[in-house]
Amino acid sequence: MTIPTLTAPAETTTPRPGSRAARFAQPRAVDALKDLAIDHGVCVRPIALRRTDLATGKTELVDLPCGATLEAKCPPCAKRARRLRQVQIREGWHRADEPHPGPSPATARQRELITARAHLEFERAALQLAAMDPDDRVIALDRIDAAIEAVEQEIAAEGMRGSVAPGHACDDQGDDDAPRRVRSTKRRPDVPDLPRQKVDPRTVGRTYTGNDGSEHRPSMWLTLTLDSYGSVHSVHQGRPCSCRQRHTEDDPLLGTPVDPARYDYRRAAWDAVHFPRLLDRYWQNLRRAVGWNVQYAGCVEPQKRLAPHAHFAIRGTVPRTMLELVAAATYHQVWWPRADQLRYPLDRPPTWDARSEMWVDPETKRPLQTWAEALNEIDDDPDAEPAHLARFGAQVKAKGVDPGSGDVDRTIGYITKYVTKSAADCHQATSDPQRDHLDRLWHELRITPCSERCANWLLYGVQPKKAHGRLRPGHCKGRVHQRTTLGIGGRRVLVSRDWSGKTLADHRADAHAWVKALLGTVDQPEADPEPEKQIAWELARYDDPDLPPLDHRLLRAVSERIRRRSELATARQRAAAGEEIHR
Repeated sequence: MTIPTLTAPAETTTPRPGSRAARFAQPRAVDALKDLAIDHGVCVRPIALRRTDLATGKTELVDLPCGATLEAKCPPCAKRARRLRQVQIREGWHRADEPHPGPSPATARQRELITARAHLEFERAALQLAAMDPDDRVIALDRIDAAIEAVEQEIAAEGMRGSVAPGHACDDQGDDDAPRRVRSTKRRPDVPDLPRQKVDPRTVGRTYTGNDGSEHRPSMWLTLTLDSYGSVHSVHQGRPCSCRQRHTEDDPLLGTPVDPARYDYRRAAWDAVHFPRLLDRYWQNLRRAVGWNVQYAGCVEPQKRLAPHAHFAIRGTVPRTMLELVAAATYHQVWWPRADQLRYPLDRPPTWDARSEMWVDPETKRPLQTWAEALNEIDDDPDAEPAHLARFGAQVKAKGVDPGSGDVDRTIGYITKYVTKSAADCHQATSDPQRDHLDRLWHELRITPCSERCANWLLYGVQPKKAHGRLRPGHCKGRVHQRTTLGIGGRRVLVSRDWSGKTLADHRADAHAWVKALLGTVDQPEADPEPEKQIAWELARYDDPDLPPLDHRLLRAVSERIRRRSELATARQRAAAGEEIHR
């Protein structure tokens, strides 16, 4: 019997009309709406708030942008946040004047209130030393404390920042915490010495005069990188990598260790956790070395090898040799108990003893060493070394940037390139070696202590500070332990206090004022203003009957954004035409 052979049908790229494959090939309407909203800059995760006029009882629903700073959550809001950061960097980079001239002197009324506060403080101190009945003293002290609080409120109402002096509410309350441990600030002998100057309060850089008499005030951008933890596959200019191969930008081995067994993942994890403190030390040392208040704005991001590094815009110029010297002389010592090797595995950690309220060994039931006892051992040992020493690598990049040049926008875009991405999404892992490298670093971060209260200290035989029974070793909720952060748990964007003289809210208000002025809708004071209304705001519930579906709200927001952009384009054309006529 001959078995007939079936011939495979010819492959077709177009599915059969009416089939399931044909339906799945059609675009989804909800996805198209979301893409349209993203294209027009409309928030795709708006927060619905209910605005209620308490006088009339009238309510209305208002959609506010979610304000997300990551593209994975809301691309339009993240894009606006990135543009705002770019504006902040641009406005503060090449400033020729001081952003903060200083506070105005106190008024006569403010000085009178401070004088009254001084008299009350004197009377309170005299009352404590007076010989009188203890109950009467308590009543008198309460009376003076109430008067002090009233004067402090008047001082704040007069427009003064902060308080004149701390209150006395906590004078009689005990402090259960141990006294602050003070360690020597003597510099390590294995780092170069730095000049120590008095820091001048100026923030504006030096002005240079050319041969033709022209003046210019350049600034700089700086890149700081952590040390090496082992050879990695990387792209070199015209020469092979340490593995004797020439890699391309899309090489699947790029950024991975040449020998994973010899790569120091522990030091990489500890350096990532303490990188923010190392950066703070750098700017402190730099200001003391150059003698003026250097201002910076930058972003922290991971390299291809997943180690964090930082790009900064610096106002003014600093010699490159000084920047490199400060980087070589900057370090951060972590005076914690030793955490070189795990004493307990993740699958058999210490257990909580409810009777003694302490963590104990799972086998011997002996209490673990407390945090205070572990620190006392370090204090009593004259040869003690820090648990970790964080330092920068030898690679320090610095370049001058002139105001008004094309390098300004290009460098600002480079600094904020990954500001809207989580640390793990800055470089996509497209191969198994890259994914394995990320997994090994994350597993090391899971067991790395992040603070004095981190649950991971139990894995090293030490009870963390203020330990309790809810701790779970290997599952600390600190951001540095998350896979998306890669140890960069703090703020990714770092801006010095006197950079632009404005906060992000101020920059956002400036943008709104510019749009209103261009459209001719600048708010004018009313001739007969109404009395101040009492407005109550609350989050709208998803099941409120008057809350429209999200799709309807997105459609309305897209239409409104298109109309506003059309009005703005018309206003710009009208303003440009007016300028041409004026010329």
